[in-house]
Amino acid sequence: MSTSVAHQVMWNRLISVVEEQAQALVRTAFSTSVREAGDLSAGVYDAAGQMLAQAVTGTPGHVNAMADAVGHFIRRIGRQNIFEGDVYITNDPWEGTGHLHDITVVTPTFHNDVLVGFFACTAHVVDIGGRGFGADAASVYEEGLYLPIMKFAERGTVDKTLIQIVRGNVREPDQLVGDIYALATCNEIGQRRLLEMMKEFALTDLEGIGGFILENSRRATLERINALPRQSATGEMQIDGYSTPIELKVRLDIQEDSILCDFEGTSGLDKKGINVPLVYTKAYACYALKCAIAPEIPNNAASLAPFKVVAPKDSIVNAVHPAPVALRHVIGHMIPDTVYGALDKILPETVPAEGAGCLCNFQVSLRPRTDAPAPNDARRAEVLTFNSGGAGARPTLDGLNATAFPSGVMTMPIEATEHVGPVIIWRKELRPDSGGAGKYRGGLGQHMEVGAREGHEFDFQAMFDRVDHPARGRQGGANGAPTTIAQDDGTAMQGKGKQFVPHGRRVVLALPGGAGYGDAAERAPDDVRRDLARGYITEEAAMNLYGLSEDDVADIRGLITNGETIP
Repeated sequence: MSTSVAHQVMWNRLISVVEEQAQALVRTAFSTSVREAGDLSAGVYDAAGQMLAQAVTGTPGHVNAMADAVGHFIRRIGRQNIFEGDVYITNDPWEGTGHLHDITVVTPTFHNDVLVGFFACTAHVVDIGGRGFGADAASVYEEGLYLPIMKFAERGTVDKTLIQIVRGNVREPDQLVGDIYALATCNEIGQRRLLEMMKEFALTDLEGIGGFILENSRRATLERINALPRQSATGEMQIDGYSTPIELKVRLDIQEDSILCDFEGTSGLDKKGINVPLVYTKAYACYALKCAIAPEIPNNAASLAPFKVVAPKDSIVNAVHPAPVALRHVIGHMIPDTVYGALDKILPETVPAEGAGCLCNFQVSLRPRTDAPAPNDARRAEVLTFNSGGAGARPTLDGLNATAFPSGVMTMPIEATEHVGPVIIWRKELRPDSGGAGKYRGGLGQHMEVGAREGHEFDFQAMFDRVDHPARGRQGGANGAPTTIAQDDGTAMQGKGKQFVPHGRRVVLALPGGAGYGDAAERAPDDVRRDLARGYITEEAAMNLYGLSEDDVADIRGLITNGETIP
């Protein structure tokens, strides 16, 4: 076998190793956000801390931020203090993945007593203490327990004092400690598989395969960049923010061997926890560009390096300590669509229309009712659920319904959500007419209705956007539908913040739709008929937005009534 072929085989093998690492975390994690939504990342690094391969399972915000994190671990721990059997941990927002609710665990790997690399993984945890998962804090100190880069275990011995401190500061101690052990275990599994591979291929270190991976990825990425026109363009977006709208602005410069994203002009820090550390801004700006320009090239240190991201200090996309950052994803998930607004001017018919952007998350803090005696089985619980609006339509395809872009996490099943606490999801279904009209229709959002079991009241921590600023269409496509939120008796609720819901009341949500692409008059009539038959659009929309005739609408109605197959 030639050296290049052997290296390619080993490269593929490394990707399978980190995917097994990620799946081990999914199987062993305690938090539903990891088990059901896949809010995690996993990767393998060389001895210098450069990411060589990442798991397919996971989110770009985690893995692209984690690409920089291992270097911080090496620097903070010190190479002279790195021993076989060590496990390191942090949730530092600026040296990890952007907020305290993400725990990153790094494990050094030794082969024949020599340090050859590292495994790292990250998981979102349901609770880290403080004010809970939400934007209400005024500084990072209020947002929860901070774990600096430190040793979770040294030479195989776990720091029990650290475990006691963690257990004493969070609402779900068993769940959180279980997640930490799951993170450490998945790294161990990755390490075991790597050592098996090294033995099989008679490797003494990862320098050869690492050099092959990084050089090929660098060369392929630069080829893609240098084939682009040397142009500059700007993009901007206004979104809800917490109490005042936020302006996101970017200038995109395609240069020789690099692309620069400059967020000069973006809004300054917010008083509430929607600020974004630069590491997370970089993660999603790089992800957006790689998706559009070099999607087939594996994600690693070399393929990320040509994408340069800068932002003014103390802007909302370059928040520094001690800014509150708990909901950094609400702004961070809007960065790709902002970048695409600029890229569309340079590479038309390449990028999608705007989508829902940020995840439509909410956390329910349940407790026994206080307005009357509660039943004996009433209890406290923290339930976090991830949900998605619609993705934007693409230049040649409809947007995906209820699909998280850019985060990539999965929507959590109702059964899994209801299993972890006394919450009831009364309704969860696609939202007709929420996808923006166009030659290609935007993806649909969802209707949801959320309550609690008898004897409970709860605080509802909203983490929504697109209430006042829906996704915008591209190339003549219509906007997606906005987010709406209220109690079932009509009581108004805000898109962000912790809000009390009394016993017996429910929260009624309409999650946003993605925007359309192209003129709706150009949509194929068969696609309109199919959308109507599937319930994606109403009869009124079929006629008024797409020009479907009354006779066609009546024919579809008849087929549905008779249970016949729709052509």
